[in-house]
Amino acid sequence: MLRVGLTGGIGSGKSTVAQMFREQGIEVIEADAVGRELMEPGQSAYRAIVEHFGPEVVRADGRLDRARLAELAFGQGRLKELNALVHPPVIAAQERWMREIFARDPHAVAMVESALIFEASRGENASVPGWRDRFDRVLLVTAPDAVKIERYVSRVLAAEPGHSKERAAEVERDARARLARQIPDGVKIPLCDAVIDNSGTVEATRQQVDCLAAALHTAAKTIRN
Repeated sequence: MLRVGLTGGIGSGKSTVAQMFREQGIEVIEADAVGRELMEPGQSAYRAIVEHFGPEVVRADGRLDRARLAELAFGQGRLKELNALVHPPVIAAQERWMREIFARDPHAVAMVESALIFEASRGENASVPGWRDRFDRVLLVTAPDAVKIERYVSRVLAAEPGHSKERAAEVERDARARLARQIPDGVKIPLCDAVIDNSGTVEATRQQVDCLAAALHTAAKTIRN
């Protein structure tokens, strides 16, 4: 069995890379998807967020107002507060998922895709296990910051046909703010076991993934946790 963390900043293309790993027979769970589920009404993170931030973050239909939460987190400097509420249950859910995978297949490779593998283990989140306790390997998907921002802006605006120049500028500012709050790739690279350069063609990225996937499958058959 092998526990793998796949990380990368916004716009790095880690979701695309994660899908490539799936195609190579690796089990993948997305931290964002887990977080969204736990932030639904009745779930643990939902209750904690509403209790902490108050009714202003709840929409009329009872769901969380994600736009308001984003404003509080990124616009008003309360990201650490939000992360401290969301990270522990999300990581606990990931741990349960990995145990289930390995119970079915002791030689499986279980991969957690998360932008915040290192950030979630910083001092303000002392209640969660460190990244080296959680993973046998950590992989980083990287690209130049300018490319990351361009990808993020394009993805957001693709869902908003007819957007204005002002809206495009707003999304770019948001992208830069989010990127600034993530640990730079230059700091992450020495901490990782492998780096996937996703600044070139899809085929170039796929070649890197295929090589790494083969190595991960081999390691999963020999490592003991």
